[in-house]
Amino acid sequence: MARTDNVTELIISGLSQDPEVQRGCFAVFLPMYLATVVGNGLIVLTVRVSKSLRSPMYFFLSHLSLVEISYSSTIVPKFITDLLVKIKTISLKGCLAQIFFSHFLGVTEIFLLVVMAYDRYVAICKPLHYMNIMSHRLCHALVAISWLGGFFHSIIQILITIQLPFCGPNVIDHYFCDLHPLFKLACTDTSVEGVVVLANSGLISVFSFLLLVSSYIVILVNLRNHSADGRRKALSTCASHVTVVILFFGPAIFLYMRPSSTFTEDKLVAVFYTVVTPMLNPIIYTLRNAEVKVAMRRLWGKKKNSGMERKWESDL
Repeated sequence: MARTDNVTELIISGLSQDPEVQRGCFAVFLPMYLATVVGNGLIVLTVRVSKSLRSPMYFFLSHLSLVEISYSSTIVPKFITDLLVKIKTISLKGCLAQIFFSHFLGVTEIFLLVVMAYDRYVAICKPLHYMNIMSHRLCHALVAISWLGGFFHSIIQILITIQLPFCGPNVIDHYFCDLHPLFKLACTDTSVEGVVVLANSGLISVFSFLLLVSSYIVILVNLRNHSADGRRKALSTCASHVTVVILFFGPAIFLYMRPSSTFTEDKLVAVFYTVVTPMLNPIIYTLRNAEVKVAMRRLWGKKKNSGMERKWESDL
């Protein structure tokens, strides 16, 4: 059957049609997005300039924060600006671009979380060989593999989607473009595509989650051989990682490891992983990490002193 695309523009239904609710959501979500950008950006800047945060763990954390900024910026700016307009539209090409970048960055984050768990496993279970194993070259290779893995995953999703014909209707039942809502608009049966998406997205999430759980179980078992102070420090670091893993994988598994159908709670779950989780990650990592907090205070102190020096020079 020839591919026909009569639809070039999509209408996004959004979270709510009530103007008062939309204005309230705008007042809530705009500060949350700004906090996401500032919080994660501060982590990236601190790791890059601080000499005390040169370990592989912080190198991976800076890339995770960069992914969080990029992922949130793929969806949230369009979402919050749509809250101020009556009719929310997006071109079909723009919709496909949003799907590509959201899946690219989402799966990159999954792989980075796995890499960070491996880093903690080596640090706690093989401390004497840590620096030899987690070499500069290996760390960069693991990060590159994470980004490439996300890219190839997303390319597969897009290649599946662009072959579908869209001839109407053009109302997407969501507040951003994602595969399941878009598949419902295709004028053909998408059951096969749905299975492929399930295998590509859902199984990556589940297998990565099981791998993460297994690694942290091994870490906990090995902590029995450490001193009380060593256990406390390791548990503090791992607790931050585990919290982020749960916040990320919970919604992902809920959305993709099920048959494609309409669930009213999907939008609320999507708000959690697109808006809330990226904002919480820098809070989780900084509140439980003394080194990051000290480095941020030093960075802030340097900028404050630099500003005072410039003011003093201008007064002269």
